Amino acid sequence: MKKKRNAQPASDRKTAQYADQTVSTGSGGEVHQTAGGDRPVMTTQQGTPISDDQNSLKIGSRGPTALEDFHFREKMFHFDHERIPERVVHARGFGAHGYFENYESLAEITNADLFQRAGEKTPAFVRFSTVAGNKGSADLARDVRGFAVKLYTKEGNWDIVGNNIPVFFIQDAMKFPDIIHAAKQEPDRGFPQAQTAHDNFWDFLSLTPESMHMALWIMSDRTLPRSFRFMEGFGVHTFRLVNTEGKSTFVKFHWKPKLGLQSVVWNEAVKINGADPDFHRRDLWDAIQKGDFPEWELGLQLFDEDFAERFDFDVLDATKLIPEEEVPIRRVGRLVLDRCVDNFFAETEQVAFCTQNIVPGVDFSNDPLLQGRNFSYLDTQLKRLGSPNFTHIPINAPKCPFAHFQQDGHMAMMNPKGRVNYEPNSWNGQEGGPRESPEKGFRSYPAHEEGPKVRVRSETFADHYSQARQFYISQTEIEQSHIVDAFVFELSKCERLEIRVRIVSHLRNIHQDLAKQVADGLRLKTMPDPADAARPTREDLRKSQALSMLLNGPDSFKGRKVGVLVTDGVKIDLFNSLKSAAEAEGAMLEVVAPMVGGVEASDGSWIEAAQKVGGGPSVLYDAVALLPSEEGATMLAKDAAARDFVADAYAHMKFIGYVETATPLLKKAGVNEGRDDGFILLDGSRGGSEFITACRKIRYWAREAAAGVG
Repeated sequence: MKKKRNAQPASDRKTAQYADQTVSTGSGGEVHQTAGGDRPVMTTQQGTPISDDQNSLKIGSRGPTALEDFHFREKMFHFDHERIPERVVHARGFGAHGYFENYESLAEITNADLFQRAGEKTPAFVRFSTVAGNKGSADLARDVRGFAVKLYTKEGNWDIVGNNIPVFFIQDAMKFPDIIHAAKQEPDRGFPQAQTAHDNFWDFLSLTPESMHMALWIMSDRTLPRSFRFMEGFGVHTFRLVNTEGKSTFVKFHWKPKLGLQSVVWNEAVKINGADPDFHRRDLWDAIQKGDFPEWELGLQLFDEDFAERFDFDVLDATKLIPEEEVPIRRVGRLVLDRCVDNFFAETEQVAFCTQNIVPGVDFSNDPLLQGRNFSYLDTQLKRLGSPNFTHIPINAPKCPFAHFQQDGHMAMMNPKGRVNYEPNSWNGQEGGPRESPEKGFRSYPAHEEGPKVRVRSETFADHYSQARQFYISQTEIEQSHIVDAFVFELSKCERLEIRVRIVSHLRNIHQDLAKQVADGLRLKTMPDPADAARPTREDLRKSQALSMLLNGPDSFKGRKVGVLVTDGVKIDLFNSLKSAAEAEGAMLEVVAPMVGGVEASDGSWIEAAQKVGGGPSVLYDAVALLPSEEGATMLAKDAAARDFVADAYAHMKFIGYVETATPLLKKAGVNEGRDDGFILLDGSRGGSEFITACRKIRYWAREAAAGVG
């Protein structure tokens, strides 16, 4: 697969881009070489001078990464072993068991066993995570979410190790330690934790134009998911599927949530982290325990060499995506999570994912970020789990038969039986042990590769702004305003003015209105010139509806939760009507009361409460209903927590069901005069169903523009 472009070599541009950066020498003896001025030359830990710290060594500009790249291997090796025992990235995670069910045979495009028979179920384990925070950080940090799927197929374990965003910050794995170092807490002070709103992160991004597409995604509501259950997953990279005839088809993997997409707003996220830092974990656990099993559909974007050649961007560039309008998604099966783990440490904490874990019928592309991940993940498991025998841990062990001659090492739970531990050998039958199988064994796709060994970035990777612009114009006005607000907030936490200015200079290459709004929000005295661009920004790329969350939201209130604030004297008929409507929709209803013991209803019956109002704020719910008696509303109006319950629900654009007797509470919360169409009067037998129907829209977004809330 060859793409030809006539332009300045990418390596030259990168040299210019990074010419002003300061390089750290670490500890050790004197440094005699300098890179100009009084800056030292970067070296390996052995003292070998480094000529290029931006690109791994490849066979041709778009070829595979060479194993002999000692600088990349040393850099990644050291990075992989920086932390013990938690993961360096994706430390904060939560997992569950389930299965993947195939819709139809895909034999025409792949000989992968799990895709051969319609209706076949393959056991699965999925781990969701945040990237930047430590194990003890809160669930709702603004961050990329990991979406890693382990499929225990009949021909070995297949790991699809992805994120909830289809692109990434960098194009070459050489830069992975740098982006993570920049995003993590600053090393001299150990903070901020699970936040990118600091100088190091935005300094790196401001000096790395290839990250601008990802910057738009992470400043969008995609990084504030309401639930793992309402979140997309992506394999990020381009892979290959190979059929029995050896024909290759390129593929990108997508996980589409059956319940639609949904996020929270920033103010809500901050308060959720205070009210319940385990919000996402609890949500997934509760849903599975109640039998409300989360589901995603596996979607494939399939394309051939001809499309890859004529596509406007390089399919090997992890900072780019293929719009669904250009290559529609074929939905081929469903992923269902139906069982929680028995032990968090044994399963969720010890599960090991490796991008190199593929099965016959699946193969890699030359994506340089993927090539580096294939090296890094296996190396990481040795440090984190302490032994090359991490596959002996049950959560990592294949569920199909396996046989090899690998033996001993720390924590060996099993060894090959018999006297033979080598191959080839002349022993017969079972005594001779396993043999390779040319017929059944994995075969790499015989792609033809040629070219000099070089450290360069392919010219086809050079457009850093056009897809960022396409993402921005594909958002609704509400989503665009949230992106602006996120940029202003994050950059306002940067102490150095020049970092803010550099980011705005990049935004000018993406969209002038975006840049101006962010500059105004930061109160920059002058608008900076646009950053130098390797390629001019294309403005002919069309909007893609698939890139907007709000345009891909749910069509029901199924899987969501209503918080019902009640007091003694609550009308039992109305409460039961609301409860029945929620259950009929497939939604959950949780009772919030002045005291956790519950309340006495109008007919003398007792309603148990799940939360007391001080411990069950409205940020924990997708919609709220206020059902106090007149006396109860007067009492709640004096309670700060109850007033916050109502005021926050209003500020976060939630639908609010209410009875007229709640008016004293509405007044004290300061929202009575702001009643809009997001307020649903609960009166009569239809009140509950009308309210739940309105809640299908999730939020009353008109309130944000009208009242300036959110």
